[in-house]
Amino acid sequence: MLTEKVSGEMEMLGRHLLILKCVVENEPIGILKLAEETDIPSHKVRYSLRVLEHEGLIAASAPGAVTTEHTRTFLDQLDAMIEKLVSGASSLKKIEFPR
Repeated sequence: MLTEKVSGEMEMLGRHLLILKCVVENEPIGILKLAEETDIPSHKVRYSLRVLEHEGLIAASAPGAVTTEHTRTFLDQLDAMIEKLVSGASSLKKIEFPR
């Protein structure tokens, strides 16, 4: 279906943000503890951690994932980024099709 890819990306974004929230609140934290805390399978946690590390939002350490100097800036801008996504999705509702 036309919207499946976007739905999947939104679900993945939600998972990445949930993992980031858990790292912020519990750092340092390992994969198994993250999986337990979030009820997300460890292979998906591992993928989210890789994405977050690639974005510079977390770093790996011996005891587990920790935030970086970029995390606070990202979190400060997060509401605006989410609002932009919501606005974009809302604009789709304005496209009217004949019924």
